[in-house]
Amino acid sequence: MPERLVDRSPVVPADQLVAQMVPPPMFDHVSFASYIPDPKEPSQAAAVRTAEQFSEKVRGIRGGKRKLFGKKTPTSGAGLYLDGGFGVGKTHLLASIYHSSPEPKSFGTFVELTHLVGALGFNNAVEQLANNSVLCIDEFELDDPGDTMLVSRLLTELSARGVSIVATSNTLPGQLGEGRFAAQDFLREIKKLGSIFETMRVDGPDYRHRDLPPAPEPTDAAVLVDRAAATPGATLDDFDELLAHLSTLHPSRYKKLVEHVGAVYISGVHPVADQAVALRVVVLADRLYDASIPVTVSGAKLDEIFTEEMLHGGYRKKYLRATSRLLALSRFEVPAG
Repeated sequence: MPERLVDRSPVVPADQLVAQMVPPPMFDHVSFASYIPDPKEPSQAAAVRTAEQFSEKVRGIRGGKRKLFGKKTPTSGAGLYLDGGFGVGKTHLLASIYHSSPEPKSFGTFVELTHLVGALGFNNAVEQLANNSVLCIDEFELDDPGDTMLVSRLLTELSARGVSIVATSNTLPGQLGEGRFAAQDFLREIKKLGSIFETMRVDGPDYRHRDLPPAPEPTDAAVLVDRAAATPGATLDDFDELLAHLSTLHPSRYKKLVEHVGAVYISGVHPVADQAVALRVVVLADRLYDASIPVTVSGAKLDEIFTEEMLHGGYRKKYLRATSRLLALSRFEVPAG
């Protein structure tokens, strides 16, 4: 019988949270040279040039952070914000900046960054990151007022201490939090965040779905069980049981939850009506995508998990990104038995 994710209760020690802030395995060897711009989208080639120039700034600032006798200079860090739709290569460019920057450096999603601060405490998190040449933040998003204040203060302090910051997002800095909470009440903080970054737009269609068919039909329930049993390192879970298990784990543990899993099989998938549950699915989808783990389901199609109401709400871009990634995972090759 295949293993079940619901039987896993991973623990991540706080001191490992910073050490594991590196690009996902699929971005281990990317570079500016390996990014292939779409000739129909000139903003992509421009983004590559801007990212390379930013890396040069990072190295220059890092080299100038210390004067004679090791005294630090008050040089502020540089800031770059890569805005664009899904699947246009923003994370590729972000990882390229990471790889070209000197140690120490950190790479993580926005959610992982907020979880890091929660686990270490604000002051300790600042000290842990303050010597970085760069902090790379993927999928920058503000979901609530607390995050707005926290991230604004964190990035302001790190920038003042010479840490360069680069972020990717599907939302321009001035629109972060829009439609999710009373953003106007926190406009000053949001504007402060925007002032840290130079914004670069990256346009283009989602490369994950170029010339590809729509969402695959769900697998027959009995066939799903047989495939899971025949797949090395696979897990097989009931959708509702998995959702219930996710509610017992802090999202910072989802990465560990799917560690060393060869393929994920989920039975009885259906639309999710509760927003808190749906947001957990988003985080799980991100961690599965980071680890390039194939996903096969029975029940509803993968593009039917998030309801039409959710897709037109404040978290629309989160749900569309998760759907895009789940569909990509459904097309990944399953390990041979």
